[in-house]
Amino acid sequence: MVVLIGPMGVGKSTIGELLAERLGVGYRDTDEDIVAAEGRAIADIFVEDGEPAFRALEKQAVRQALAEHEGVLALGGGAILDADTRALLAGQRVVYLSMDVEEAVRRTGLNAARPLLAVNPRKQWRELMEARRHLYEEVATAVVPTDGRTPEEVTRAALDALELKEA
Repeated sequence: MVVLIGPMGVGKSTIGELLAERLGVGYRDTDEDIVAAEGRAIADIFVEDGEPAFRALEKQAVRQALAEHEGVLALGGGAILDADTRALLAGQRVVYLSMDVEEAVRRTGLNAARPLLAVNPRKQWRELMEARRHLYEEVATAVVPTDGRTPEEVTRAALDALELKEA
């Protein structure tokens, strides 16, 4: 299994699908699992139930996916905030896809559809990264910068960093 972590908008879904294809394995995204199980968007869960309720759903989704899935798994940007989740990632091949704030702005537009970035997107993104970067680095087997790279280049860098051969 390969687990992808990193901030929102870094390209975990895109890279995850490419990696899975290259490795000849399945792809799974815990955010998609939550949306499917809840029947509503993550932004709606945040607004209607609050962040703690979402984090509880996320923790369960990650635990279940790690137990069931054998391929490439992408986690939501905040999944690593949970100590139990970080413990479950120990011993896994975890790739932290990193990017700087300018790249985040370019990729996501830091738009209001991302509930944690609704007020002052640049400032909030920086604060989120200050709070999370050390956690991403703590659980990562490899760190792959994505700034200025195509999805293909990032995928190749992830494969190289993990010393994995394509299928």
